[in-house]
Amino acid sequence: MFKKIASDALGLSDIGRIIEPHDYDKTDADDYVRDEDNEKIYFLIKTKADEYCFTNLALIHVDGEKASSSKQTLKRYPYSQHKLSNVVLETAGRIDLDIEIAFQLGNQVFHIDVHKDEIEKLKDLYKALLYIAEITHENEIIQGMAGQSLDKAVSILQNSRTSEPQLAGQYKELTEFGFDWLKSIREQYHEKDFGDVFEKYINN
Repeated sequence: MFKKIASDALGLSDIGRIIEPHDYDKTDADDYVRDEDNEKIYFLIKTKADEYCFTNLALIHVDGEKASSSKQTLKRYPYSQHKLSNVVLETAGRIDLDIEIAFQLGNQVFHIDVHKDEIEKLKDLYKALLYIAEITHENEIIQGMAGQSLDKAVSILQNSRTSEPQLAGQYKELTEFGFDWLKSIREQYHEKDFGDVFEKYINN
């Protein structure tokens, strides 16, 4: 009992280590990277039970139930489907042996403890995730504005005094244009690959 309390107090319960690129192939997460889609690992944290693999396309979480068990659950969180937010880096206190990076992907909240001597590397991950969160937030705003603009145009057309045959033709033209326009907006502002961000911030 005392050992567990002391372990939690000092942050020893499940402190992770940052895996170097030359050792990625020794991890379980490496087996699930989609090389066929040009997916690449940029950062990997391994704890006693879990692996957190950050690629240019997604977070791959190899979730081990217990450190003493070989049973694992693979979970994949594409950045394009799970909005990244609430990125926080917590440094160590005087008696702590660990630091923590926390963030949210969609509805899932992550808290990952890492040994405090790896603070400089974790800072790089923090900056990369924070920038991805900023990009996706801005892109979401732009897509929302585009949708509102199209809705306003349709509303104006519906309230115009144009004759019914003309209105039908104009409405058809507007919706067809709007579909293509929104599709181009989505392609431009709905990023899936953040390799350039990781390349910028991760100094491996």
